[in-house]
Amino acid sequence: MSDIDKIKQELKKLNLEYAKIKDLAPEERKDFGIKLNKKREELNRKLQEAIDSAEAGEVSPIDITAPTGINQDVKSIPRGTRHPLMTELDKVAEIYNKMGFNVIEAQQLDDEYHMFESLNFPEGHPARDGYDTFRTEEGFIPPAHTSTMQHRALKRFKSDLENGGQIAVVIPGRVFRNEDVDATHEHTFYQCEGIFVSKDATLGQALGVMKKFFETYYGQELNIKTQPGYFPFTEPSLEFLIEKPKSLGGKGDGWLEMLGMGMIHPNVLKMAGIDPTIYKGFAWGGGIDRLVMLKYGLTDVRYFESGKLEFLEEF
Repeated sequence: MSDIDKIKQELKKLNLEYAKIKDLAPEERKDFGIKLNKKREELNRKLQEAIDSAEAGEVSPIDITAPTGINQDVKSIPRGTRHPLMTELDKVAEIYNKMGFNVIEAQQLDDEYHMFESLNFPEGHPARDGYDTFRTEEGFIPPAHTSTMQHRALKRFKSDLENGGQIAVVIPGRVFRNEDVDATHEHTFYQCEGIFVSKDATLGQALGVMKKFFETYYGQELNIKTQPGYFPFTEPSLEFLIEKPKSLGGKGDGWLEMLGMGMIHPNVLKMAGIDPTIYKGFAWGGGIDRLVMLKYGLTDVRYFESGKLEFLEEF
């Protein structure tokens, strides 16, 4: 067994230890969790060193075009597995679906209208400068947020309102931003947008949906709070935070901003042909990558796009 495999086995055994936290007395959980987190950080460091060392070693050239059996260096390739983000994205969609939300997929190429105008960003609006977007030579935009789908979703499900129902939809998708890449920032990542519209939608309902989602995803009760935010397409706009619990590596006294949300701006409803004097709605959007990092104690978002099999095989 290689050093990499040995460290992986240790990590798997360590992950099982976290399940014991809930059985400990409250006063014992803090020290137990700290010890586990330190051990996991050390094992992850050793794993990365082992991976880097293996990649720096000499690799025997092989002819990948040779038929099986002719080139003796070619080993049988096992069936691949799903990327961890895809697995977790399905879990996110399933939670919302059980709460009554339809699930549709976002586009990976969009335009100025859906990126800005339909979201109450008029031409020349200063908030446009906050989105350092990629653009194609033809003028298309790889979306910088899944909010580009709000207008389409509102129009697509508008008939549900007109028939006495409501609009309830979530939209997971891949987004792209022209950012400097580091341990907490990527140019390519995933978000999930949510929209709810009815005759009596309230901010209280929105907070209830958010709290229910995060508690279901992380499998535990969570304290929540909000703080003022700003998005041209919602008013009022809020940032939604959860208190980082000990079971997720927290100390019980820190807060994590998880997503932006708010009541849908009347102008956005009007653009979709929905009368804001009759209907109200709320919307939210947040990253999937960060959800998964917190859930599994990952410290570097670049792992998801790295293509490193040693990391992906952990899932």
